[in-house]
Amino acid sequence: MKVLELRRYPVKSMLGVVVDDVELGPGGVDGDRALALVDAETGRVATAKHPRLWRSLLRCSAARDGSAVTITLPDGRTVAAADADGPLSEFLGRPVRLAADRPAGAEVERPDPEDVLAQGVEAEVEAPTLEIAQGTPGGTFVDHSPLHLITTATLEHLGVEALRYRPNVVVATPPGTAPFVENDWLGRELTVGGVRLRVTLPTPRCSVPTLEHGDLPRAPHAVRGPMAENRVEVTGFGVLPCAGAYAEVLDGGTVRTGDAVELR
Repeated sequence: MKVLELRRYPVKSMLGVVVDDVELGPGGVDGDRALALVDAETGRVATAKHPRLWRSLLRCSAARDGSAVTITLPDGRTVAAADADGPLSEFLGRPVRLAADRPAGAEVERPDPEDVLAQGVEAEVEAPTLEIAQGTPGGTFVDHSPLHLITTATLEHLGVEALRYRPNVVVATPPGTAPFVENDWLGRELTVGGVRLRVTLPTPRCSVPTLEHGDLPRAPHAVRGPMAENRVEVTGFGVLPCAGAYAEVLDGGTVRTGDAVELR
């Protein structure tokens, strides 16, 4: 196995960028999900998991140059993160602020993807709240654990583009590798180049992969596939449709495209 692709998402629920190398530490990829929009009315973190309110975020993209983050809006305008509150509030039709520090107990609203598929992205479905970053130290806005991986075996079987699942690392697996092989990695260690990881949980799938991503159209099969074929126990959350796996960083360092990936 080897690293096929590395991705960083400077702003939660916006499109990110493919990079040649990343620095990994206890909090995951340096600069990943370092920023997020907070709804000024509710105080909750904005995420496309709640498509009726926030799916338009997936039409925006964010890039990082050093410590500076620039956001590109769908009309092509670019704004520095420090100046983005006004333009983003106008674009989204709701007052928001861009936050750089995750408050303790930060929550998102996460409707059941089956409800969204059945009733549509504009439907007012029940949206339970979920505390994010429960498995991650520091103040980033990741969903749970510091790092998210997915294999080409799983992607090719499902017929889904990697960017829809928003992984940090796409692992190229040998021909003949079974889909959802990530399930077998739980509790085991991976070495990626000189970095050592421990796989912590299967990655539950929400509505996000089904939504428009930039110019990509909707793709209901991106969640219907895991619903039909890979409902597994996610410790602390129940039996859920999953694709990919979360991991924690045991020994950090630099990971590069093409690095070997070994299961221990």
